[in-house]
Amino acid sequence: MKLVIFTGRSGSGKTAALHNLEDSGYYCVDNMPLELLLSLISTLKDKTNKLAVTLDVRNLTSPSEQQVATYISTLKKQVDLSVVYLDANNESLIKRFSESRRIHPLSLQKSDLGLEEAIKEEERLLEQVKQLSDMIIDSSGFSIHQLNDAVHTEILGTKAKQMKLVFSSFGFKFGLPQDADYVFDARFLPNPHWVEELRALTGLDQPVQDYLGNCPEVTEFIWQIKIFLKTWLPALERNNRSYVTVAIGCTGGKHRSVYTAQTLADNFKQERDNVTIIHREQKIQEHL
Repeated sequence: MKLVIFTGRSGSGKTAALHNLEDSGYYCVDNMPLELLLSLISTLKDKTNKLAVTLDVRNLTSPSEQQVATYISTLKKQVDLSVVYLDANNESLIKRFSESRRIHPLSLQKSDLGLEEAIKEEERLLEQVKQLSDMIIDSSGFSIHQLNDAVHTEILGTKAKQMKLVFSSFGFKFGLPQDADYVFDARFLPNPHWVEELRALTGLDQPVQDYLGNCPEVTEFIWQIKIFLKTWLPALERNNRSYVTVAIGCTGGKHRSVYTAQTLADNFKQERDNVTIIHREQKIQEHL
């Protein structure tokens, strides 16, 4: 099992980094007590091979420094462990706490401890943990997008998280899909429904594909959607989107929309790993 432990000073981005790994397929637990980690690993060993947790000052300073070192040593014998320490300079941390109006964890424990004093005290308390870390990421001045890029580069070994691209076909007469980011209307295209030998088939059947594939306006429609998506997907990924759903609709969601969505999905699968295709009305028919 691959285990990533995010630790470090409060306000440095531990939870944001954890959510980023969750979007990349990790099973994630926020603010995990150190003493329960071995039990969690045992419970999840048959369910996942990628686990990430956050540990903050509250669950790292109750055990002694020697106990923390022993726990980490024990974990490294059982899993592929990476301890990532997230840090930021004092000025950045003060600004983040002031903007979010959240209370520092140490100020909750000691009500007479001001924000600046709590930040400095936390740095002192976590010094030993910092020394035990495999990697230190300084998020001073980072935006959330820059932090996500750093997590992907340093931990996952990729330049950026690849957004999931979902293509969906649907029938307008059954209603618009509620989760669509972009909707394209294919009802103006030639309709195989009016060709008797094609009526009972769907856009997944070869005769319908041959019919629509020989229509210039269908080819042009698909090409223009492809160009639109290839132009703007990089910008959407830079904006930290986890997925985008592109819905193609025709009257009944059987021929034109199915063919168009499937053709687009097959095309993008040649360039991207994270592509999903859903034929909504076909799934409904399967369950009738």
